[in-house]
Order: sequence, then C-alpha cells, then structure tokens
Amino acid sequence: MYENMTFPFILQRMLDRIPDGTDKREGGIIYDSLAPAAMELAILYAELDTVTDETFADTAGREMLIRRAAERGISPYEAAPAAIRGEFDINVPIGSRFSSGDFRYRVTEKLSDGEYKLVCESAGSDGDRAAGALVPLDYIAGLSAASVTGLLVPGKDDEDTEHLRKRYFDSLDTQSYGGNIADYRRKALSAPGVGGVKVYPVWNGGGTVKLVIQNHQWNAPSEALINEVQNLIDPVHLSGMGEGTAPIGHSVTVAGVTAVTVDISADFTLAAGWSFQDALPYLNELADDYFRELSAAWDSADGITVRLSQTEARLLNAGGITDIMNLRLNGTAGNITLPSDGIPVRGDIIGVS
Repeated sequence: MYENMTFPFILQRMLDRIPDGTDKREGGIIYDSLAPAAMELAILYAELDTVTDETFADTAGREMLIRRAAERGISPYEAAPAAIRGEFDINVPIGSRFSSGDFRYRVTEKLSDGEYKLVCESAGSDGDRAAGALVPLDYIAGLSAASVTGLLVPGKDDEDTEHLRKRYFDSLDTQSYGGNIADYRRKALSAPGVGGVKVYPVWNGGGTVKLVIQNHQWNAPSEALINEVQNLIDPVHLSGMGEGTAPIGHSVTVAGVTAVTVDISADFTLAAGWSFQDALPYLNELADDYFRELSAAWDSADGITVRLSQTEARLLNAGGITDIMNLRLNGTAGNITLPSDGIPVRGDIIGVS
C-alpha cells in the first residue's frame, strides 16, 4: 500500500516545500536537517504496511491470526501424541515406560492379555514411527519380549497456519451452533487424530446423527480412534443423554471411512536396462500419492472417482517407464466411482506381458 513511500520520495517531497532560492543541496543545513526525519518516516511507512497486513486475516502471520481467530472462539488445534499397540510375553503394569527409537511410550490401557495401548510421551506425528522391539525403561520381572504391533491413533502436529486460516473463514461462511452440521464437523475435527469428517443428520430417524471420519493421514481410522471420538461426542452407554459434546437427545454413531482396494494393471513399456521390478517402487509411490490426494478431499466431495486418465498420467512419471497401454483399474478400462464413504487404497500393480 505504501510501496512508493521511500526515503528519496519522502525527502524530495519535504525539500519541495522549502522555498526556491534556499540552499537545498546535499550537505547543506536544510538537506541535512530533513534527511534523518525522512528516513524515520520511510521506516514508519514500511512498518505501517506490516501493521496493515497483520490486521486482516487473509494476510496475517500466525501470531496475529491466532488473536483474530480467538475473537470467534477458534484456537489452533494442539499437537497430540500417537498411541500404539504393544505386545508382551507377560502382563505388564499400567504406567510402565518403554522406548522405541528416539521416543518414549507409556502403557495406559490393557487391551487383552499381553496386549496394551501405549501413548507417546511426546506430542506430534513423529511418534507414529514406532516399530520393532520395545525396550523397557524400568526393570519388569519376567519380561523377555516386547514389540510394537500397530498404530492405534496417529499423532497430530500443531495445526498448520493455513489450515487455521481456512477454519477462520469457514466460520464466517457457516455458523457453527447447537448441533448443526457445522457444529458436528468442528467437534469431530477437534479430536486428536481426526483429519476429515462427513456428517449425516437424521440418518436413522429423528434425533440420530452419523459421523464418518478418517484419520489425519487421510486413511481409514483405527477402532481405537473411532471409539475415542465416539466417547468424546456421545458415549454409547449414555447415548442421547448429553454426556458428550452432542446436544441432549442426539444419538450419535461414529464410523470410519471404508478403504477400497484398487488394483492397477497395464502393459508397461520399460526403458533400456530396466525391469518391471526395478520400476515397481516408483509406480507404487506415484499411485499412493494420487490416492492420498483424492482421500484428502474426501470430506468435501460427494464421492471419490479414481480416474483412468489421471492414474495413467501419474504413472508415466515413474522411473524406467516410457509408455503405458491398456491400463485397467480393478480389471475395468474406465473410471471407478467409490461409495460416498470410501477412499482408495492401492492394491497390486501388475505388469501385463
């Protein structure tokens, strides 16, 4: 807004106000008196540009955006720890601590004999990487084997600034209040580990609501995450009683998206010196990227369509691939439209000879 308010421009405008016939040359008393003031004014205008940007939500930096969002009762989603499933050859005490790589985990819940839920002591998605053996941090008599067998709830990083900005503007477009669709979306998305949600009001008669969720990695959620969201919004054993965040009289069912396996087959023409097995890791990665991109937009679409043309265009970028013919998705030479609550997951990629 004030890009033209530079030091030379301001100084010249000040000098133009001095009557002609006065010595206004550099080094003269008039010039030397005005120059420092002109420099300070130029700095002030530059700062004023910054203040203007920070005043409006579309250009504000994170700190000022948080303050602006707070005026509408919106705050950034905080980082949350990952929860993993651990398997042990004996039953271990609740509160026992173990390490996997650089991270520490604490036993919080018994799932079955020898199987426990462990929560990372550090918030964030890095805790998702636990794998292999679990090393006890304190001596546990009789323990000889402990290992990670799965991820129950993905960890969540602090909310991205642009995601927060979008939520702020979404709150202006749709009022979140008293159990309407926007309110249920807000409640579900505030739960650690949730990345997307669809709300189905009156899905099974008056007073019923169905929430279908995906985790923040855009995958199908674990049963543990589904149960956590269910207990947060409307515990099953007290359904409709208002013990969760759902209004009294609302019976809420939480379910997860369905992962639909998509197999890909085609005649792949390979570059000289390449085998299909050499190219397969690149094909897998590109297919995963495309499916993840589709899954990330699941909650804002009526249904996902896996397009034959897009799949072929993505796979043509794989190392060692020079051409693709007769591409098929699940054996069909056409697009695949998934159910409303389905997201695509890569199956096998088959090179047809």
